[in-house]
Amino acid sequence: MRIAINNSKLDISEIDTTKKLAGDFINHLKKGSFVCLYGEIGVGKTTFVKHFINTYQIYKNLEISEVTSPTFSLMNEYVIGELVIKHYDLYRLKSKSEIKNLDLFDIDKNTITFIEWPELVDKKKLINNVDLIFSYENNLDNRFIKISGLT
Repeated sequence: MRIAINNSKLDISEIDTTKKLAGDFINHLKKGSFVCLYGEIGVGKTTFVKHFINTYQIYKNLEISEVTSPTFSLMNEYVIGELVIKHYDLYRLKSKSEIKNLDLFDIDKNTITFIEWPELVDKKKLINNVDLIFSYENNLDNRFIKISGLT
């Protein structure tokens, strides 16, 4: 599967398509990247991150982690060899001031950071930023993803 760039939209209604896209995404992200995930509850944001992490673990011949939503913990961290993947869920935050204590803007060349519900984030502080916009269509029967910022 070719990664969609320049605001192309892909149908990810089938879980195998989501899994394949997440796996292909590994080859296009730079260490130090921030990935902002937009979309309604249940549209597939955490599922995408799960498949990204698990595919990377398989690639490195490591044990598969259980990847869950960090809605209540705000951040889950996964160490995969030399790479650290931080997975934030900012759904419960109400103001920009709450972000200050999360170390969200710490730039580490060996980290990829996924941020669900990034609406409160000052994106000017994010380097190598990619946006993933998830959406439902056809009365919630189909799910789509639009990718922007990927070079």
